[in-house]
Amino acid sequence: MNMSKLHSAVQEYNRVGIASSIEEANPHRLIQMLMNGALEKIAIAKGNMERGNISQKGGNISWAISIIDGLRASLDMETGGEIAQNLDDLYDYMMRRLARANIENNPDLLDEVTSLMRSIKDAWDEIPKVEDTATAP
Repeated sequence: MNMSKLHSAVQEYNRVGIASSIEEANPHRLIQMLMNGALEKIAIAKGNMERGNISQKGGNISWAISIIDGLRASLDMETGGEIAQNLDDLYDYMMRRLARANIENNPDLLDEVTSLMRSIKDAWDEIPKVEDTATAP
């Protein structure tokens, strides 16, 4: 098998794996997947930034912004109250920082957003543990 066929096979495997993961995921898991996706795209963008791959950097930052915008759009502002509002503000800030990182070619801003997203994700990852503890006999 030549390298291009192998690469295509890996891409197809990943596409199918992601699609089936999404189909089987509950809403909590979907948010985790989006957060992971944003972190991955930021990391790839940083690598591209360091290597001077401007178009790939911009594409991955744009993708991360889109994912964060999707997270922002998923917030239930009515039910979520102050927490939802705080997340909305934080997601907005993160998107603006990513745009600025892209314009200024500034990896420190990517690190800042990565740190913020990891903090949110760490808290999100704890939710099932807290729910399991609360429902334990």
